[in-house]
Amino acid sequence: MTDHIMEVIGRCSEDIHSVTDMFAGTGVVAQRLKSEGYAVNSNDVLYFSYVLNRGALEMSDPISEMLRSLIEHLNHLTLDNCPWFDLERAFVYQNYSPHDSCVRMYFQDFNAVKIDLIRQEIEHLKNEISTAEYFYLLSLLVQAVPYVANITGTYGAYLKYWDKRTYNNLVLRETPIIQTPVKCCCYNMDAMVLSRQIESDLTYLDPPYNSRQYLSNYHILETIAKYDYPHIKGVTGMRDDPCGMSVFCKRGKAKSAFRRLLGSIKSRFLLLSYNNEGLLTTEEMTQLMKESGDPDTFRLFEFDYRRYKNKIPNNKIGLKEQLYFIRKKL
Repeated sequence: MTDHIMEVIGRCSEDIHSVTDMFAGTGVVAQRLKSEGYAVNSNDVLYFSYVLNRGALEMSDPISEMLRSLIEHLNHLTLDNCPWFDLERAFVYQNYSPHDSCVRMYFQDFNAVKIDLIRQEIEHLKNEISTAEYFYLLSLLVQAVPYVANITGTYGAYLKYWDKRTYNNLVLRETPIIQTPVKCCCYNMDAMVLSRQIESDLTYLDPPYNSRQYLSNYHILETIAKYDYPHIKGVTGMRDDPCGMSVFCKRGKAKSAFRRLLGSIKSRFLLLSYNNEGLLTTEEMTQLMKESGDPDTFRLFEFDYRRYKNKIPNNKIGLKEQLYFIRKKL
């Protein structure tokens, strides 16, 4: 989909140098934009997404030998060489790995302990390294977790048997730094608030399409990123969501929420990603985009979309990924 996004931006205007990715998620689009030379503002209300984006966007210099040695150091942490480690304070092990007082099967015990060891050591290193390096290391941990997690794709539930990947050892793997002279900034804010505070040539929006809440699907990554010892509950150990359900996920409120957001954005162009099975119909989204910009500049691009469910592709006829483009009203 990133190819389609870049194609639309190029076709619709050559006068774009800075882009705000308002719902950045894991940062795939923001990273592509940076690699293409755009100055990027990345934002997501989830902290683990903010961590991934800071780790990928805010560093532009090559990875130093010092940073490389820290990655090696983190990968070799064990209970034997970390006398400071308190297993009672190991939140992931205590709550998401099976033992005498926990039945949840998200991680094998040795990987749960490794996650806690690395997360706590990164925090210990915080005052000895730059902020960009801190988030880079933390992003490597967040990226490594899914490769040993006992899940089918999200953290809304764990498997009742051990998947073969859970027997792998968790390893931090160096990810390349996108080296460009452009400045990128990352935010961890409500889109409604941020839209009134920053300006860019274009704002790209990839909002929720349906009523599913992202935090419930990624709550463990959020907890590992924050490592804030939250109150958790239920079979899956869900953390409380202080923001509640997003207005963009509520059928009765989504339309008015989009109208407010699109109207408040300070950009010359808008590019919005949606699909034709979202809470709002194509006609409703078209109306909202035209209200917020010059109707004569409106363009709708549609692409065939492959739907995934539990790793099984479903090419249902009629599902389209949509990109709505418009120049904002002056």
